Amino acid sequence: MNNSRPNILVIQADQLAAKYIGAYKNSIASTPHIDSLASSGAIFDSAYTNFPLCAPSRFSMMAGQLASTIGAYDNGAEFPSSIPTFAHYLRNLDYQTCLVGKMHFVGADQLHGFEERLTTDIYPGDFGWTGDWTEVRPSFANDSVTFTDAGVCLRNAQLEYDDEVCHRARRKIYDLARGKDERPFMLFTSFTHPHDPFQCRPEHWDRYRPEDIDMPVVNTAQDEMDPYSLRLMAQYALKDHPPTEEQVRVARHAYYGSVSYVDDQVGQLLEVLKETGLYENTVILLTTDHGEMLGEHGLWYKKSFFEEACRIPLIISHPQLDQRRVSANVSLVDLLPTLLEIAGDTNQSTLVEAVAGNSLWGLATDSSTLWDHPVYAENLAEGSTTPLLMVKQGSIKYVYSAIDPEQLFDLETDPHERINQFENPDYGDSREALSKLVQQRWDVETLARDVFASQRRRLFLRDALAKGQLHDWDFSPVDELEQHCLRADKIYSQWAYQDILGYRFPKT
Repeated sequence: MNNSRPNILVIQADQLAAKYIGAYKNSIASTPHIDSLASSGAIFDSAYTNFPLCAPSRFSMMAGQLASTIGAYDNGAEFPSSIPTFAHYLRNLDYQTCLVGKMHFVGADQLHGFEERLTTDIYPGDFGWTGDWTEVRPSFANDSVTFTDAGVCLRNAQLEYDDEVCHRARRKIYDLARGKDERPFMLFTSFTHPHDPFQCRPEHWDRYRPEDIDMPVVNTAQDEMDPYSLRLMAQYALKDHPPTEEQVRVARHAYYGSVSYVDDQVGQLLEVLKETGLYENTVILLTTDHGEMLGEHGLWYKKSFFEEACRIPLIISHPQLDQRRVSANVSLVDLLPTLLEIAGDTNQSTLVEAVAGNSLWGLATDSSTLWDHPVYAENLAEGSTTPLLMVKQGSIKYVYSAIDPEQLFDLETDPHERINQFENPDYGDSREALSKLVQQRWDVETLARDVFASQRRRLFLRDALAKGQLHDWDFSPVDELEQHCLRADKIYSQWAYQDILGYRFPKT
């Protein structure tokens, strides 16, 4: 690898389950650009979100801390400005830091260490989506329109947003290639696809034949669901109105199409990196915030610890890396220390406090690296009604709840999580070991009280701030186009011939 510190491009999708990508052994998926990216880098086969919900997952990822540590309890929880993020650390290491796209920051601070933010967020930055453990069905929850309106479209709000994200990220790469700032860069580009609505453009729909779309493997009837899954069904108004088989097929078809749309955006970013000469010295990380159930176990969306919702893609790529598959259990809290090591802080000496993650760079570059860290995940949002906690070590996944039956799955012998082995005496040692890890990591009673108190405060503030004059926290970016426009203080010929990138006089 180039001896100079590499540039870093992080590409994050939203609600992208690992199992729907070609590089993750899906023979149906049309994802040539992501697959190409994976051909020169590490594919993490057992990567997990630390919270299967958008905002808490992202805050946890940026801070390198579990969401409960920083109060990120749900999609309406504030991300405190006092929490150091990887953007702060990289900026301190003299990196340019730029955010393009969705990050779902909640609160007045809409930067959290980034020097620049080139787009507004697609979701509101206030307390509107505060979780409430006393509610069965929040007003902001998904519902059956997901399936009645699934299919093909020319445009929708998310396509408009992600097209703009890709455009601005590409333009930023061109600006970076001009080299006016000699610092290496970290460009974080975040798309909202393939998050529902399950709609895609015709060219992405047409990449798949309807008869080739695979259907859910595990079709759990409602009378066989665990209590928490039933609460999710009620929350989404699907308990009494589950989708038909045809609606399921259409929704999954459109999801595949949306994954291909994301792949196209990845391809556009890679193209600009290559034509500007930046590709050879740029480390690229591709991941998501959480997965998508897509009908498995009868469930949809996220907020579950089943593999489809909490197992995520994570690829670390560089032109000089060999392809390798990594089986170690890793998670999004590992990204902060990983980015620090890539940026040259190999000993994590710049950390001002301990983080929950560990650097993945050794796993990405050296197959002999030892790794025995378990993965921890949380669900503290609406519907849980109490902390739901997960630990995975080796092939064993343990899910704890104070009010629901505990679950233990062996993913080596039961990859589709059909059999709860919690009562099986053959798994007694695993049950005891993972239960002990939960007790060591969390004070469950205190956490439950903290979450409930936070919900009460934020629900009050949400109602109070809705009265009288409204002041939102949404981010309004500066219009970048103005940088490229002629103004009165410049002469035309000087303006028109400045900042030209890649010029050559063509041979005749």
